[in-house]
Amino acid sequence: MTSSSLVGEITLKRINVIRFPKVNLKPFWIFSAIFITFFIALYIYQVNSEAAERYLIKEYQEKITELSKENKILEVNSSQTASLDNMTELIEKLSFEKTDKIYYIQVLNTQVVKK
Repeated sequence: MTSSSLVGEITLKRINVIRFPKVNLKPFWIFSAIFITFFIALYIYQVNSEAAERYLIKEYQEKITELSKENKILEVNSSQTASLDNMTELIEKLSFEKTDKIYYIQVLNTQVVKK
C-alpha cells in the first residue's frame, strides 16, 4: 500500500460536538467583585469594632482596679473613724458636754390651733 491509497481509505468522521451558547461572564465577575469588596469591608469593620471593644475592656479593668484600691482605703478610713478611741477625741473637738440631768418637755392635751 502506498501512501496515496492510505489517504483514500482514511475517512474523517464528523464528530458531533455539542455547542453551548456563549455565556456572558461579565455580570458574574462584577457580582463577584462587589461580593468580595463587601466582605472585605465587613471584615475591616468587625476588626475595628473588636479593637475598640478590647480597648474599652482594658480601660474598664483599669478603672475597676483603681476603684477597688480606693474602696480599700475608704474601708480603712471608715474603720479608723468609727473606733471608740477616735470618738472620744471627736467629742472633745466638737466640745460636747456630758449631761447630768435630763429635762423632759411636757405637752399638755390642749389645742394649740383653733378652727
